[in-house]
Amino acid sequence: MGVAGTRYLYLARHGEATEDEAGLSERGRRQAALLGERLRGVPLAVVHHGPLPRARETAELIAAELDGVPLRESDVAGDYVPYWPAEEELPVDAADTLLGFLAQFPEEECERGAALAAEALAEFTGTVDGEQDRHELVVTHNFLVSWLVRDALDAPEWRWLGLNHCNAALTVLRYAPGRPTTVLCCNDMRHLPDELRWTGFPGELAHL
Repeated sequence: MGVAGTRYLYLARHGEATEDEAGLSERGRRQAALLGERLRGVPLAVVHHGPLPRARETAELIAAELDGVPLRESDVAGDYVPYWPAEEELPVDAADTLLGFLAQFPEEECERGAALAAEALAEFTGTVDGEQDRHELVVTHNFLVSWLVRDALDAPEWRWLGLNHCNAALTVLRYAPGRPTTVLCCNDMRHLPDELRWTGFPGELAHL
């Protein structure tokens, strides 16, 4: 049996986007730069990011604050619905609301999203080969952060629904040999001033 090291997986939702989602707003650019400043002391091996402009630009602004950490674009880090539950999987009192939310997305994307979600688990989770710990950042979208947090907690597959992450907030998961996966922090915004927090979150909760 080979030696395994600990993986530290840093997850960040992209910064606030413009209305047409063609890139980041000025606030989103500030959020991304501040997240990069926070991560300066982390020995990141790579910054993965999705292919959409808002994720790519966020990753580039973060990387500009780091010391030569390579960027890697990946469809696996993109924006997709990771799991489409059947009605019988859902709590009776919430099923209509959750299925109504999913109805806005093309159902034909179901198979593609499920395949990418499985690839994400294979690529980004679990321990790493060798004794050396590995630190990786994935700049992505709310759905994938929610999917990976759900998996870390061994929650049912449908439970990615109802998890929300703010723009440029930081979540850190630890995969250590012989230990259960640990959520070290989730939706952490301490690197952002008050006026840049809670963007991208449901409006009714933005006052928290």
